[in-house]
Amino acid sequence: MTAITAAVECLGGDFPAEAFGRTYRHWPHVADFTDLFTWDDLNEIIARHRLEPPRLRLFNDGTQVPPHAYTHPVVTKRHTVWHRIEPGNLHHHLNDGASLVLDAVDGLHQGVECLAAALERQLRTDVQVNLYASWTPKEGFGLHFDDHDVVVLQLEGAKRWRIHASTRIDPLRVDVEAPEPPVGEPVAEIVLRAGDMLYLPRGWWHAVAATEGRSLHLTCGLTPTTGADLLAWLTSRLRASATVRANLPTHAPCDAQVAHLGTLLKEFTAGLHEGVIEEFLAARGAMDPGRPMPSLPYVDCIPAEPDLRVRLTASGAWYEVDGEGRIVVGAGGQQWTFAAPVLTVIKQLVDGRNVSLGELAVASSLTVGQIAALATELVAADVAAVSRRR
Repeated sequence: MTAITAAVECLGGDFPAEAFGRTYRHWPHVADFTDLFTWDDLNEIIARHRLEPPRLRLFNDGTQVPPHAYTHPVVTKRHTVWHRIEPGNLHHHLNDGASLVLDAVDGLHQGVECLAAALERQLRTDVQVNLYASWTPKEGFGLHFDDHDVVVLQLEGAKRWRIHASTRIDPLRVDVEAPEPPVGEPVAEIVLRAGDMLYLPRGWWHAVAATEGRSLHLTCGLTPTTGADLLAWLTSRLRASATVRANLPTHAPCDAQVAHLGTLLKEFTAGLHEGVIEEFLAARGAMDPGRPMPSLPYVDCIPAEPDLRVRLTASGAWYEVDGEGRIVVGAGGQQWTFAAPVLTVIKQLVDGRNVSLGELAVASSLTVGQIAALATELVAADVAAVSRRR
């Protein structure tokens, strides 16, 4: 079992019903995460990418370290400015107690991207993975909460998490009031060690500090799916109704306004029928572009080469078998209908596999050329990519 598979399995079973969105959960000894992301990976990313603030930033005792303290501006011949890291000054601030944060590392590292994609399939929500590194017991951020759920994977070292329950249920990024800080003792104090996982719902307060020298962990932020999202989607969907599109009777008598509101209420109530949540999730997933990737050098047709690998890059892809046995596939806001023999191919792609054209041909009894033609169609629609990398 891979580390990613082990992490995803923790989020199955009774987790969705008993913990997701409700309470914290700690899983000790989940897997060996050391190969998922390493210090060498971090060094290479910092050296090879232009990580403009705030994507890479330092915090010390809750205060952000000014970028000019560890970078200097570089003006290119095209008159753009970027900030080059000064390793010596970076080391100095980290040794002095600063924590390093790298946002959206899933966009910079293939292994972490695979982790994020697996979590997205499991939890049916967008995921962004940030990396945190620290070298001293100082708390980089102090006591704080997040407006999204988090899944934490401890890669190396150990960190102490002091956890307080939410003081405002399900806070939003754009909210009508701010939560009050917690009082009293934490509800839990957990030392997260290498190979451990932690889940915290949004709004739960926490203060984090390394306990045994340097620490490296990934925090997977889960975009919340709320009633506000459902209502916004339903409002857009109801524009098909003539009643919803009609002008409000702003100049009509009170009884006419009340009657109009009653009609609107019936339309809205009918829209909130049993099963509408699943319809909403499916519709949103089917429109999600996911993580597009080019398939260079193949700018025309995908060649019929058995070792070439294909995978879906669009999130929320789905398929069904229609009444005539054809395979209907949706991804990235588009839809296709294929003959029945394609079912085995589609199943593997929708499951998130990165599989060779040759393997798909053997599994489906199609030719490699037919698989390549299918891949060509999906790549042209921006929902799949091919490469030689596993």
